[in-house]
Amino acid sequence: MLNQANVGQIAEHLTVCDTDFVPPLSDRVQINNYSQKLAINATRFEAWSAGSLAGLVAAYCNSQVIDTTYISSVSVNKTWRGRGIAESLLRQCIEYSITSGMHKIYLQVGHGNSPAIHLYKKAGFAQNSSDEAFITMVLYLNSGG
Repeated sequence: MLNQANVGQIAEHLTVCDTDFVPPLSDRVQINNYSQKLAINATRFEAWSAGSLAGLVAAYCNSQVIDTTYISSVSVNKTWRGRGIAESLLRQCIEYSITSGMHKIYLQVGHGNSPAIHLYKKAGFAQNSSDEAFITMVLYLNSGG
């Protein structure tokens, strides 16, 4: 894990990937503000290519009470898709969560985002709950679940 992207680089990456989120990320957050929150507060797993942020997994690890990681964002620039970047970054996040003593990882994914749902199921996540727009998925890491 190497947190090297600055706020501007994160914002640029998320803007490029905006419409790949279901629903689009910009429909839910102000990308510049969200990028600042990720840069300051999130544990980030990044993939770089040709000087640009190609892939990003941003997560929050809460060890104070609940020993839970929440993955806030998973994105890969279209140019770099199909090369295992999302899978690799997700695996790094899972390993980091395990070594940090987390018991489970949660994430939300839009119902219509079949490629992401497939990726998460392949990584061992299972549906936990659902609402009109999103599926909440969980991965139990050890006996804490």
